[in-house]
Amino acid sequence: MKIGIVLYPTYGGSGVVATELGKALAMKGHQIHFITYSQPVRLGSFRDNIFYHEVVVTNYPLFEYQPYETELASKMVDVVEHEKLDLLHVHYAIPHASAAFMTQQILKSRGVNIPFITTLHGTDITLVGRDKSFEPVITFCLNQSNAVTAVSESLKQDTYRHFDTEREIKVIPNFINNFSEDPLDIELERRRKYAKDDERIVCHVSNFRKVKRVEDVIRVFHEINKNVKSRLLLIGDGPERYNVEVLCRELKTCDRVMMVGKIRDTANLMSLADLFLLPSQTESFGLAALEAMAVGVPVVSSNTGGIPEVNKHGYSGYLSDVGNIKEMAENGIKILKDDKTLNQFKVQAQEQARQFSLEKILPEYEELYKDVVEKFKEDQL
Repeated sequence: MKIGIVLYPTYGGSGVVATELGKALAMKGHQIHFITYSQPVRLGSFRDNIFYHEVVVTNYPLFEYQPYETELASKMVDVVEHEKLDLLHVHYAIPHASAAFMTQQILKSRGVNIPFITTLHGTDITLVGRDKSFEPVITFCLNQSNAVTAVSESLKQDTYRHFDTEREIKVIPNFINNFSEDPLDIELERRRKYAKDDERIVCHVSNFRKVKRVEDVIRVFHEINKNVKSRLLLIGDGPERYNVEVLCRELKTCDRVMMVGKIRDTANLMSLADLFLLPSQTESFGLAALEAMAVGVPVVSSNTGGIPEVNKHGYSGYLSDVGNIKEMAENGIKILKDDKTLNQFKVQAQEQARQFSLEKILPEYEELYKDVVEKFKEDQL
């Protein structure tokens, strides 16, 4: 099958999932065409069955804001016509779903028919999408999509609550394909660059936006470190970094906190950790938690959105109400207090992550593609 995948090419979860999905589909023999404004960061070196089509954004003096949606639709029309695609799969509703609908209608006027699938990832529904100025467009595009998927049951229900759609939404969760061979096998020499042998490593990865509550990470770690000698690795960067640095100084924990900034291979560093903190205000899925669990790192998190569908309370880690710093710290101490307990949680975290392995999730997408294409062809007869 020839599939066009439209995505944001950045470090965000939707772009990562879409890129990894395309790469996996290409390995199964499907021909994948990525369509976006720059090469996806997770694409890596080019390989068989993968093609990249850049959307060139015109810098025209008339426009204060460049019409990306229009230029994206034009590129999609071009790729579908000349590459003879069977299907378009757009990730993140804004503006990809509306561009896909425009593409579909333009092509229909030229005698070319193609279905499109919209995958909802989170903030396109729970944050940006709830802006009243976007609501009519998103609702329309959801109803016009030939299929809609969401990455969690929580996100599916949020969509039904906030948008007037009766479109069936299929839940296909995010996936992981980067498992450590043995969650208890730690590279001690590399680990010693960040902590002493008698210290635990606590970790957090995010884009440092307010919704991630990174200051809560600092406060939870501060309480953990009072009871269990620890170091904190902060991976990522963003608008809340300055506030985090100020808080570290106030709590006098700067000597135990290392901010490594943005890195591409987060799993490589997370694998050295003993505990992952995710106290977010909301998460449609919690991909960072899943990535941590896959390399054998238990998770202490909030219980919001789709996180409880990923992090199994008392098994792969613990869940607490948003902002409950005291309980999160107590749960972290429970996990870190002795090697036997920690090792048990490490093994269980990876076992839970395997429920979301690529091998289990990929066939769900392939089956959906087949069903959508076949039904679309029948409807055209």
